[in-house]
Amino acid sequence: MLCSRISSPGTQYRAEYAKGGQTMTDRYGQVTDMEPMRVLFLCTHNSSRSQMAEGLLRARGGERYRVFSAGTHPRAVHPLAIKAMAELGIDISEAAGHRAKGIEEFADQPPMDLVVTVCDEAAEECPYFPNARQQRHWSFPDPSAVTSTEEERLAFFRRVRDAIGAQIDAFVRGQIL
Repeated sequence: MLCSRISSPGTQYRAEYAKGGQTMTDRYGQVTDMEPMRVLFLCTHNSSRSQMAEGLLRARGGERYRVFSAGTHPRAVHPLAIKAMAELGIDISEAAGHRAKGIEEFADQPPMDLVVTVCDEAAEECPYFPNARQQRHWSFPDPSAVTSTEEERLAFFRRVRDAIGAQIDAFVRGQIL
């Protein structure tokens, strides 16, 4: 498994992103040019919460971010997640290039500036993501675990989507990391 249970050894540079994500400072306080911030949303199945978070940050953060999602045990993107996001005009379907991915796909990628676990299971299974400059945990309930009518399940997907959206909005505004 790619994740490690050891604590983060730290990074050579601590990125501090200014509003708008256009500059960063190294640990000595020197302003440097910056590529888009690389953000990975991590969940167990990469089927709902992490996919919705990826879609929302791509839509609301624009070119300031390179956004990815993955799962510790990936499955297909959930149809109700696709439907809930489509209501906002955000397409996370396979036709739009979204698919469930395993964390192993990111083993040889450039470091992530931020890894956000969006479910408690992934946070426990992956407390330290290698090459992550920063890692945070935003806990959201699993909408795919709800068992009831399709309309009630969709309503729960909407609530989780909106909670993730509120967190993404605060992140984009620089109010949280």
